Amino acid sequence: MTNTAAVTSLLDQLIRDGKAPGLQYLVLGPEGCVFEYVGGWADLARRRPMTASTTLMAYSMSKTITAAAALRLVEAGKIRLDDPIDLYFKSQPYGPDVTVRQLLSHTAGIPNPIPLRWVHPATNDTFDERAALARVLVEHPRMSSQPGTKYRYSNIGYWLLGGIVERSSGQSFPSYVQTNILGPLGLTSHELGYVVADQNEHAKGYLEKYSFLNLIKRFVVDKALIGDYEGRWLHIRDHYVNGAAFGGLVGSVTGFGKFLQDQLRPRSLLFLDTTRDLFFAPQSTTDGSRILMTLGWHIGLLNGVEFFYKEGGGGGFHCMMRVYRTASIATAVMTNATGVHVRRVLNTTDPLFLAR
Repeated sequence: MTNTAAVTSLLDQLIRDGKAPGLQYLVLGPEGCVFEYVGGWADLARRRPMTASTTLMAYSMSKTITAAAALRLVEAGKIRLDDPIDLYFKSQPYGPDVTVRQLLSHTAGIPNPIPLRWVHPATNDTFDERAALARVLVEHPRMSSQPGTKYRYSNIGYWLLGGIVERSSGQSFPSYVQTNILGPLGLTSHELGYVVADQNEHAKGYLEKYSFLNLIKRFVVDKALIGDYEGRWLHIRDHYVNGAAFGGLVGSVTGFGKFLQDQLRPRSLLFLDTTRDLFFAPQSTTDGSRILMTLGWHIGLLNGVEFFYKEGGGGGFHCMMRVYRTASIATAVMTNATGVHVRRVLNTTDPLFLAR
């Protein structure tokens, strides 16, 4: 059995076993697609199949795109990594010592309350993101650690980073990303953006019926978003994340693939070589201790091969993307169920392409 046939068989079995309603998986090299898989259902009730153009919620996978946007502004001289964020945010409760670099590397010490309720129905046309962030800052003003001293993951930190991109660019955050990240890569609004471009090609998100999260859903998920059971899955109604910068992207694995390919090609369309190297440079705390984090990527190891990754998950979706720089391979998986173990999926499938 060839590697591609083996991966197809593995992913087909995952769908047949009811581990995910639907799934997209992609492997890329510097020249483009190496392997693509699409299977299962985008909508169980209507039996609408998952396709390569079906869009899904990316949640925190969005953060790496946010980091890329910030680094474009660093490259242009409009942001300096070691600037205190007070230069850009006059009304934040975390003091004068937090820097842009620390936001990017999750070493700022900013708290990270559970963000599952930081969403709003897709039908809410009056949502005010700045007001929502202001409320969160008032409700969570206490630091979790001193700036620069520890790795502490924070959605609030990346939400603030989106505001810094706006203030330093003079554009709304989604507009800046579209103009300076998605546009240069040739991405359409359907492939990757901050709104659902076509409702008829957007996947329904699901929560596993027999799961702990389903038992406690009414405590952590807005009741307006809880839909009906469809077999072994609970439908989570369409919604948007309150902070575009920390989790707002909607798209397909093909859309993210164009971004991943840019990290592998000899010359990036987005960055100078020095900036792209900075994007993947491991970061440290103030005492010099190395952390498994760059300015936008987490760092992992699979079968002795280092990779850079970002995972995203929330109400009805789960995804992960990886870049294996030394192997010149990137992979991504997107699913429409919260509980799918995407790390295990990639740990199982990726080695078949790393050895090529």
